[in-house]
Amino acid sequence: MLNKSIKDFNQEDRPREKLISKGADSLSDEELLAIIIGTGTKEKNVIELSREILETFSYESLSDIQVSELTKIKGVKSAKASSIVASLRFGQRIAQKTMEKKIRKISSSEDIYNYLKNELTDKKNEYFYAILLDTKNVIISKEVISIGTLDVSLVHPREAFKPAIKKSAKSIIFAHNHPSGDYSPSNDDFKTTKRLVKAGEILDIEVLDHIIIGKNGYYSFKKENFL
Repeated sequence: MLNKSIKDFNQEDRPREKLISKGADSLSDEELLAIIIGTGTKEKNVIELSREILETFSYESLSDIQVSELTKIKGVKSAKASSIVASLRFGQRIAQKTMEKKIRKISSSEDIYNYLKNELTDKKNEYFYAILLDTKNVIISKEVISIGTLDVSLVHPREAFKPAIKKSAKSIIFAHNHPSGDYSPSNDDFKTTKRLVKAGEILDIEVLDHIIIGKNGYYSFKKENFL
C-alpha cells in the first residue's frame, strides 16, 4: 500500500512485532530487510524501500555489495547502507564459521568446496588460499596467500608454502575463486598448479589438490587427474 506509514500497519503485521511473535521464518525478505534498515522516507515506508533495494540488486550482488552502491538508491544514506552491509557480512561469517566447524577433516575435493564456497563464491577479486593439513588430513589452518585483481592472482611458490613450513604441515590444498563465476581452469591455472606441485615435492609437502571455485560448482585438478 503506497505511502502508508509503517505505524499505520496493524500491530501484528509490523515486521519487528511479527518477528517477536511469530519468529524470523514468518517474515518475507522485504520484512527482514526492513528491520535492518529501520525506517523509510517521506515518499516510501520501510517495506517499500526494502522492496526497491531487493528489486534493484540481485541476491548474488547483495552478497558482496558495498555501501557506495546502496547509497545510490534514493532514501538510503550511509547509516542504512552500513547496517545492511554489516548484517550481510555477519550472516556470511556465521555461515562460514559453522561450515568450518563441521568440516575439520578433508576426505575429498567436495569437502574443500563446501569449506570455502560461502566465503569465495561471490568475491569480486581473486583470492588464493592454502589449506594446511596434518598427517591425518585434519585442517591446521586456512591461509590467504594472495588477493588479485578481477582477472589474475599472482602466486609465487615461496609465498604459497611459507605458512605450511612455519606450521609444519604435512600436506596442502590450494584453492582460489574465479570472480567471473566460471570455474573452468585457465592456462595460467594449469601452469601455477604444476609449479606448486613441483615446489611441494622439493619441500616434501604434498599438494593434495588445487580447486577453483565458481558460482555453481568447482573444478578439482585432483579429480580431473591432473595431479
